[in-house]
Amino acid sequence: MKTLTTLLASTGLVLSLGAAASAQENATVAFLMPDQASTRYEQHDYPGFKAEMEKLCASCTVIYQNANADVSLQQQQFNSVIAQGAKVIVLDPVDSAAAAALVEIAQSQDVKVIAYDRPIPDKPANYYVSFDNQGIGKAIAQSLVDHLKAKGVPDGAGVLEINGSPTDAAAGLIRDGIHEALSASSYKTLAEFDTPEWAPPKAQEWTAGQITRFGDQIKGIVAANDGTGGGAIAALKAAGVKDMPPVTGNDATIAALQLIISGDQYNTISKPSEIVAAAAAKVAVALLKGETPEATHKLYETPSQLFVPAVVTAENIKAEIFDKGINKPEEVCTGEYADGCRKLGIIK
Repeated sequence: MKTLTTLLASTGLVLSLGAAASAQENATVAFLMPDQASTRYEQHDYPGFKAEMEKLCASCTVIYQNANADVSLQQQQFNSVIAQGAKVIVLDPVDSAAAAALVEIAQSQDVKVIAYDRPIPDKPANYYVSFDNQGIGKAIAQSLVDHLKAKGVPDGAGVLEINGSPTDAAAGLIRDGIHEALSASSYKTLAEFDTPEWAPPKAQEWTAGQITRFGDQIKGIVAANDGTGGGAIAALKAAGVKDMPPVTGNDATIAALQLIISGDQYNTISKPSEIVAAAAAKVAVALLKGETPEATHKLYETPSQLFVPAVVTAENIKAEIFDKGINKPEEVCTGEYADGCRKLGIIK
């Protein structure tokens, strides 16, 4: 009798494992990104996700689509991948509020949703993978505050704040982190702007207006990412500002790294998207197997994994970017930036 019970238990286990394997085999997973304003999705996120999926589930089909900042288009893409049989959807939403309805649609059809980079506050997804966005905002702002202090900028001096898209919950978290650092500092915020669609031209246009309004009262600019930071720098240059205030960023794009090397941008955040993309692939495969992925955090009632990034300035750009192999010198130290790279010891 004991032998029969053991045999049945063993057989049940085999059947369970077999069901899990078949659920994963030949499964379809969708990777839906929000916009093309940043080059990261095509250059880093999707390649990183696809590479990890190929390691973990070679027979799985990965569908990649980008909504180009169009909420309606992303809704169509979402419905389309469900119709194509996607069992897990990795979603970086154009509009975090509108994405709640998408999560509800998916879960009603037993399709799992992994919120990616941008959280979905109004409806818990099955999992959330990102860098610590509030931590990013606090880090870039605190780095700027420390820099202003070190340069002897007096208490009460003014800074501008350029946030990300008002429809992006991650941008809201970055903004909260910026507020946290600035409110604890001795500096004051002259003006603040939420940049529609994270569009650099809109950040540039707003900054140009603030330069006319405040002039040399602007002692620093906290920009939520490299695109908006680049827009601010373009406005400063167009206005002929000679004593350039330090400008922050986030994403460590090649353009931003070059601006740091040239001295036009003060900092950025190194957050190799491949890290988060690979983590999302691991979670997707676990969900396909019917497993419960481990979580290190809980955000908006969603099990989450949040990675801690590094602040990059001219002082540590060689160690954080080039020594770690995130970018190669030949990708960044081109043309006019070669001399700056030599001064920082990146190239000889």
